[in-house]
Amino acid sequence: MLAERCYQALDHDRIEFHDLTGRCAIASAGVAAMGLGVCVLAAPEIVVGAVVVAGVVVVGFAISEALEAYEKRGRPQVRPPPTRPVPETRPVPEARPVSEVKPVPVTKPAPQETLPKKRPKPEPKGPDFPPVEPPEASDQDRRRCEPVPAKRHLGGNKLHDTCADRIPNNSFPSRDVFVNGKNFDALQLAARTLWEVKTDNFDTYPPELRRIVLEDQVPELQHERALALACGFDFKVGVRSVAHKAALLKQDPTLKVVIMEWC
Repeated sequence: MLAERCYQALDHDRIEFHDLTGRCAIASAGVAAMGLGVCVLAAPEIVVGAVVVAGVVVVGFAISEALEAYEKRGRPQVRPPPTRPVPETRPVPEARPVSEVKPVPVTKPAPQETLPKKRPKPEPKGPDFPPVEPPEASDQDRRRCEPVPAKRHLGGNKLHDTCADRIPNNSFPSRDVFVNGKNFDALQLAARTLWEVKTDNFDTYPPELRRIVLEDQVPELQHERALALACGFDFKVGVRSVAHKAALLKQDPTLKVVIMEWC
């Protein structure tokens, strides 16, 4: 009676009916057409294990009471056939013979807790393209590579400053030029070339001192060249002697070294 009259109101996610003998046509017909309560209660041989109840115990009591009423009407019970294995999907409560079921007063079913609603799946956001660089990044790069003249030379060496100021076509004489985080000695803006000036008296140094100077200057010049090239500038090194130029090129032939005849 419960299944037949109240089937639409039951929680179908927590109550299932299994036809263990294959005799119930409800497996292939709609509930409204066959009447699920008639199928279950008219065939007691499929009752054991046929009703699976999970969660709300009140539903199980109501089904047991309906089966007891069926027994009192005098319908013969048929010994259940051997049970075929059923895949374990939900825990099945232990079934007892109908004769052992004690009458249970009918109580108002407790309200069932509302099952949590499934969260909607996020909609696809389109193809996974690499993010486009924001305009702020390009502006930052432009500011980083924009030449900014300093107020003066920062070295404080008069000979060094004079050699830098006399570089042909120096766009900012008497001042260093700040580009990409580094103060360069000079900038030829028309040729887009940054300069670094070395005024060592390299010819007069003993061999050990020459080695020390080169070990210090070559990595420094390579780093400054990388900063200049990253911003689209060429890079040159100005020295005062042929020996100094030859020693630098021996360490790194890719350096552009110029003898400053004007110095």
